[in-house]
Amino acid sequence: MDRIIEKKKWTPGKLLVTGGIVLMLVFLVWMFLFRDNRSRLYVEKNQLTITQVEKGKFQEFIPVDGVVFPRNTIYIDAVQGGIVEEVFVEDGAILKQGDPILKLANANMELSYMDQETRMYDAINNLSNSRISLEQLRYTRQKEIIQLQYEIDKIKTDFNRKEQFYKDELISRKEFEDAKRDFDYSLKQLEITLRLRKLDSIAGVAQGSQINSSMERMRNNLSLLKRNMDNMTIKSPAGGKLSSFIVEIGQTKSAGEHLGQIDLMDGFKLRANIDERYISRVFAGQRADFDLGGKIYNLEISKIYTDVSNGSFQVDLLFDGEEPSGIKRGQTVQLRVQFSGSNDALIVRRGGFFQETGGNWIYVVDPSGSFATKRNIKIGRQNTSHYEVLEGLQPGEQVIVSSYDSFGGKEKLIFRN
Repeated sequence: MDRIIEKKKWTPGKLLVTGGIVLMLVFLVWMFLFRDNRSRLYVEKNQLTITQVEKGKFQEFIPVDGVVFPRNTIYIDAVQGGIVEEVFVEDGAILKQGDPILKLANANMELSYMDQETRMYDAINNLSNSRISLEQLRYTRQKEIIQLQYEIDKIKTDFNRKEQFYKDELISRKEFEDAKRDFDYSLKQLEITLRLRKLDSIAGVAQGSQINSSMERMRNNLSLLKRNMDNMTIKSPAGGKLSSFIVEIGQTKSAGEHLGQIDLMDGFKLRANIDERYISRVFAGQRADFDLGGKIYNLEISKIYTDVSNGSFQVDLLFDGEEPSGIKRGQTVQLRVQFSGSNDALIVRRGGFFQETGGNWIYVVDPSGSFATKRNIKIGRQNTSHYEVLEGLQPGEQVIVSSYDSFGGKEKLIFRN
């Protein structure tokens, strides 16, 4: 007897088809939702520079070249023009104050000096004669007064005698009146002479003062002329080392022309050119240092030259403490001009990546060490060895700091073994 065989709903064929569809759906979901779709590039790990993000001390500074100069310099210029007649020392000589350096000759100036000197001596002699005349007038007035006083004394005695005789009626009234008239006349003469002496005295004091002032000016002018002649011999204004002195006998030097300089032996300073971008951040007293012979020497900015030339400005720096021995004028050292104190910060070593990213992102190595991915970061201050990291990284993470030029901005770098 036949029996009805029920048809199976899940045949092997259907199971295979259904399984295939499910696998396809899972694959599509993985493709669109879970698959790493980031652009990638395979690179050789041993050709990369990988460093660790650290928590350490950070100090912002810029490197600049500093040139050694004497701390104090006195320039030597020709006060008067002339021809170099004699050179007493050579460039580099150690001089004392007043030591002769060179002698100039100027025939026209010498003739002019002799002519002016003669005229001034004549003027001084004339003024001296005028002063003598004033003294003679003063003694003449004094003599006149003494003579009048003598005459008055005689006349007064005679008048007193005749006055008594007149009272005793021994002489006539006419004789008495004549004696009185002579006495009054002599008194008026004395009064006028005293007034003349007073006027002469006042005028003599003023004129004498003018004569003294004129004579003093003449003497000063003579001294100035003599100094001008003495200036034909150039002398060292202070003790020190003569430098920049290139002079030959027979050369013509104009008045005011630079002849050389005296470098005082009281220490050195450094002069540095700094990019004009930092002009608002540089100030007097700002610290700097440099390394020489394995030892660090500290300086501070003493003077700022605010004139900008060729995109930079100059500063002078003085040593704060010990100066290095053996440095010479014109020597160049690399300075570190500090813009902040040393403080704790998250830092990463400098590298070529910055030129490509501008400090906005960096490749961070995965803890597995098999790949690195791009991550946005924020860079703050920088110095010659490190960048300060403000955001995006943690201490201990590994980052690629070498150049990114060949990576094309890919999101993920896979390291080849």
